[in-house]
Amino acid sequence: MVILVVVAVLVAVVVRTFVAASFYIPSGSMEHTLDINDRVLVYKLGYDFHAPERGDVVVFKAPKQWAAETGDGGDWIKRVIAVGGDKVAYDDAIGRITVNGKALTEPYIYRSASGVQDPPSEAPFQVTVPKGRLWLMGDHRSNSSDSREHYLQSHNISLSTVPVSSVVGRAFATYWPLGRMTWLSKPTTYDSIPDARAAN
Repeated sequence: MVILVVVAVLVAVVVRTFVAASFYIPSGSMEHTLDINDRVLVYKLGYDFHAPERGDVVVFKAPKQWAAETGDGGDWIKRVIAVGGDKVAYDDAIGRITVNGKALTEPYIYRSASGVQDPPSEAPFQVTVPKGRLWLMGDHRSNSSDSREHYLQSHNISLSTVPVSSVVGRAFATYWPLGRMTWLSKPTTYDSIPDARAAN
């Protein structure tokens, strides 16, 4: 019995450290994809074999400047909008975020109780994401400290993006509260984004 308990504890530690982990959501930056106090499962091994992809919801270590500005260090969660080499932009005339010239359809963006959806961005921008970095945005655009907000404040692309190496893993499901259990699948709008080289 003692051996079984020890083995069970070791397996749990290995799984928690290297394979998957549970995280809770402390803020409203991803509403209503993820609400405050939701619990999510995060797969930690996947990015050992491939890079984060557009549309993934990822947990990452907050950059020092982001953490310093909000007073909230540790693990953050956002959606990958663009990856290294991508051109990401917002133009009021189009009214949608574009990646490599392809306009995104973003039904996951926050809607208020009265059904009013946040605009994709509060101001126009156009950037090229550096290699090895990610452009991350919260689904609750009016309440998210993310790449867009930091770029609009600083116009510094390095300070506004997150290194791929900072990513802890991909959130793949919510499991609590029970009424909000769901898979966090990648939206199909990201399937038709052209390769960055084709857009340059």
